[in-house]
Amino acid sequence: MPVLSRGVVILFAVACGAAVANVYFSQPLLVTMGHDLAMSPALVGSVVTLTHVGYGLGLFFLVPLGDVADRRRLIVAQLLLLVVVLSVVAAARTAAILLTGMAATGLLAVVTQTLVAFAASLAPPAGRGRVVGLVTSGVVIGILLARTASGLMADLAGWRSVYLASAVLTALLALILYGVLPRHGGAPSATLRYGQLLRSTVTLFARERLLRLRALFGLLIFAAFSTLWSSVALPLSEAPYFLPHSAIGALGLIGVAGALAATVAGRLNDRGLARRTTGIALSLLAASWLPLAFTRSSLWALIAGVFLLDLAVQAVHVTNQALIYALHPDAGSRLIGGYMVFYSIGSATGALAATSLYTVAGWGAVCALGAAFSCLGLVVWACTRPTAGRSPAPHGQAELAPLRPPS
Repeated sequence: MPVLSRGVVILFAVACGAAVANVYFSQPLLVTMGHDLAMSPALVGSVVTLTHVGYGLGLFFLVPLGDVADRRRLIVAQLLLLVVVLSVVAAARTAAILLTGMAATGLLAVVTQTLVAFAASLAPPAGRGRVVGLVTSGVVIGILLARTASGLMADLAGWRSVYLASAVLTALLALILYGVLPRHGGAPSATLRYGQLLRSTVTLFARERLLRLRALFGLLIFAAFSTLWSSVALPLSEAPYFLPHSAIGALGLIGVAGALAATVAGRLNDRGLARRTTGIALSLLAASWLPLAFTRSSLWALIAGVFLLDLAVQAVHVTNQALIYALHPDAGSRLIGGYMVFYSIGSATGALAATSLYTVAGWGAVCALGAAFSCLGLVVWACTRPTAGRSPAPHGQAELAPLRPPS
């Protein structure tokens, strides 16, 4: 792979993790931010909401640009704008500036998905799953470690240091990527106008059954993922544990181990085993809620459940992205951006439902909710059998009934 060496793939993964982490840095910092800027509890809660709203808008309005613009320049430009916005957040002295900056941070953090699409476009078809798996592992590690890193840095130097350090790291990555990314590799062939570009994203969903199915899988697995990670701090901060936030944040390290193990899913996809990988991963996802249900009586059960859940979620996620990109490589940014909209919907649904349910029914009900999302995914998988009598296409693309070829 002369264009995409292993070192460049790792650089893609690091850049993805650093960019997406900005969406999650604020979660352990909300109380400190609120005190510093004299914000009401309701206003403090809107920090996370606005960041995710910005991210969702960016998925639909910015990520598709990767199919019509020079991806290298687009990535560097978004990173440099992100540096400016992060600096504004770090220097914010009023709630209005902070909230505006957080919304813009989410909007620009979608450079992560442009990087994923760019990496997939540079990879040879036979190795695309492996590349997507490695790059996606960077995304997941960024998400899982963001809370831990921001909490530790805030304890040492205040919450503003988190965003200042991120701005410096982002500027450094922009400089490195500008020099390392190929100037002509993966050049977009589409000549659509912006309005046509956005409409074509919707058209792709209407045309491609595999895209719709994989988007549904994405929604369900990230609903389960968010069900756990948005609520697990609640039982751990109560009896019998009373764990501090730093100890709770360390759970992300276990999730990282699961995410790294899930990179094997990309290799299995390259061998044409996408459907089997998905079924096994969804089974593990459903099974993970059994040990998680014993969280209040055993930290070892929690650790086992976290590992299984993150392994399963990332295995399906990697497989999803590799499969949908292969449908129309010339529309890779639109495919991945559209798919990630469903990821955001699933994450928001899981977080809102889990925190509300915990208040009224406790941890057991939260686990039942996560298991329901997981089992629903497994049922959907079981109901989508491959077409009988057809031999599988290379790279796992014929796990379902055949789709119309790219036009």
